[in-house]
Amino acid sequence: MADIREIADFSAPELDIFARLRDSQLANWECAEQGVFIAESPKVIARALQSGYEPISFLMERRHVENQAKPLLERCPEVPVFTAEEPVLAQMTGFHLTRGMLCAMKRRTLPRVEQVCANARRVAVLERVMNPTNVGAIFRSAAALGMDAVLLTPGCSDPLYRRAARGSMGTVFQVPWTFFDRQQCPWPERGMEVLRELGFKTAAMALKKDSVSIGDPALLAEERLAVVLGTEGDGLAAETIADCDYTVMIPMAHGVDSLNVAAASAVAFWELRKR
Repeated sequence: MADIREIADFSAPELDIFARLRDSQLANWECAEQGVFIAESPKVIARALQSGYEPISFLMERRHVENQAKPLLERCPEVPVFTAEEPVLAQMTGFHLTRGMLCAMKRRTLPRVEQVCANARRVAVLERVMNPTNVGAIFRSAAALGMDAVLLTPGCSDPLYRRAARGSMGTVFQVPWTFFDRQQCPWPERGMEVLRELGFKTAAMALKKDSVSIGDPALLAEERLAVVLGTEGDGLAAETIADCDYTVMIPMAHGVDSLNVAAASAVAFWELRKR
């Protein structure tokens, strides 16, 4: 039996995580296992639960309790479910709830790069990709197109931010990922070393005259390959490009000079899966 709680007091502290705290405030980088994130929509919440994330509480429109939320609530009957009508929830949160449902969940301690890459052959490295929508889209492409893991440098948007997780359709809970640790594994210096120690060749996606095509046979033949994608607008840092084993570009037509990083990732992942 679900623990249904009608919202009576907007100032109740248990509603802070939904109504008054931003994603960055919910995340506790000093002690990640104590941090919180918000999963939004039934599909994203379901994939988070399937991946073992622990729910804290739900917030949803009352009408969803007996329909699309029912399978989720049956899986965690002890978790509080805060409900109200849609106009009340919009007033409280300041926005319309996507599919009328949120779930606050506990973060987990991030694994080390070596753990994430232990059995991987193809990984994506995101360097300062700051837009959460792009991060989510890259994860969705990584899941669909056969990438084994995603590694993020400091400065990237958090994959568990609401927009990123929603944009990924919950695949951030399916594709193994972690951040390069700022102190213990700084990027690119130590990060590149770790990838090479693990047997990876690195391929920088960059528009340079000496770049090879994404379909280059030598690139496709690499046993373990890390595809490095740069921030929106500026792309990869010059030192990152210099440190990589390959510089790779996607051939363009009609005078177009580049693709959005999320679109470029999809093209690269598709080509590299033909191995």
